Amino acid sequence: MKGRVLIIEDNEQNMYLIKYILEDGGYDVRWASDGKEGIELAAVIRPDLILLDIQLPTMDGYAVARNLRRNPDLADIPIIAVTSYAMPGDREKAMEAGCSGYIEKPIDPDTFEEQVEKHLRSKGLKEVS
Repeated sequence: MKGRVLIIEDNEQNMYLIKYILEDGGYDVRWASDGKEGIELAAVIRPDLILLDIQLPTMDGYAVARNLRRNPDLADIPIIAVTSYAMPGDREKAMEAGCSGYIEKPIDPDTFEEQVEKHLRSKGLKEVS
């Protein structure tokens, strides 16, 4: 198995596409549909990478990223914003909130897994058993 990835995404179509691509690539994928659930699940499963939508109900992705960074047990997990927010300054706002990277939606199925692997390598992970 490659790394364990937590997807925090409220749109089921986006989640299924990301999940399909990553599971097909050998990743263990878990999913949360809102920020609160994502924070709780991250604490339980300790993923190798978190893919975080910014536009979430109740608690936006910026608040989720800040919350995860405040938890010493989760602070070192790379958080990649996967979002349709693509206006000037959106990338910087995500990084200031604690994200380690940024992937714009719509995702490109041909390059998405490669982008995820790049972020896992930056954490020093090649394969996780």
